[in-house]
Amino acid sequence: MTATVRASTGADARLPDESAILSLAARENFSVASLLLGRATRAHLTAVYGFARLVDQLGDEVHGDRLALLDEFERDLHRVFDGEPQQPLLQGLAPTVRACRLPREPFLRLIEANRRDQHTSVYGTFDELLEYCDLSANPVGELVLHVFGAATPDRIELSDRVCTALQLVEHWQDVGEDFRRGRIYLPAEDLGRFSVDPDELGAREASGPLRELLQFQVARARGLLDEGAPLVGQLRGRARIAVAGYVGGGRAALDTIADANYDVLSRTPRASRARRLRATLGAFGGS
Repeated sequence: MTATVRASTGADARLPDESAILSLAARENFSVASLLLGRATRAHLTAVYGFARLVDQLGDEVHGDRLALLDEFERDLHRVFDGEPQQPLLQGLAPTVRACRLPREPFLRLIEANRRDQHTSVYGTFDELLEYCDLSANPVGELVLHVFGAATPDRIELSDRVCTALQLVEHWQDVGEDFRRGRIYLPAEDLGRFSVDPDELGAREASGPLRELLQFQVARARGLLDEGAPLVGQLRGRARIAVAGYVGGGRAALDTIADANYDVLSRTPRASRARRLRATLGAFGGS
């Protein structure tokens, strides 16, 4: 079974069934600790993650005029707040938006991130990459805080650091895969600083200079994660469990990259379940 998104151009885009998208979103985003969140909370979070996953598919995987598809999807998103959406996944998101009083703006930023993907494939500076993360990652953390009824300006600021760090972790894990898809998230200024030719990102094994560059980037991501980690201590109950899982998962991923001697090309370093659990417990306890 598939879902169809029709763009204003009249072209149809065939997407995986919404249940498949939600299942994938849950597998990608729920940590070990998240299993303790309870059915209702997991359902609300899955609706948010599913939205983000579908938008990514519209921006990355669907054939046709992606900008037109994203425009049509944005119009349907507004119907979640102002009427009756047509897309099945958005129909499922609507009860979560109402129950958790989710704001519209973070959803719009996620769509805008995928618009940017259509014309931006390289980043000149780290600040440019951080600006992209503010569109592609930070809105999810803000929405998660709203799901838990814990969103305040100070907490959102800490959440932004955690989410940006997690986005960077994903980029550093997937350097080779992103390169093969025509995208480079390692900033050009840093490639030059470490004398790494962009073509090296498609090699079977990371060169010495590339490993040094990734060590530098891992330290950057770890610093952002540590800056945002105090958010865990500001939360209670299920919200604290969830955010500890995100922080712990990010730390475990960074440690795994380091253990691979920063070679993310010969294979993609992925933290084990046990390692993520240990890191989550450490984050929950404040370490």
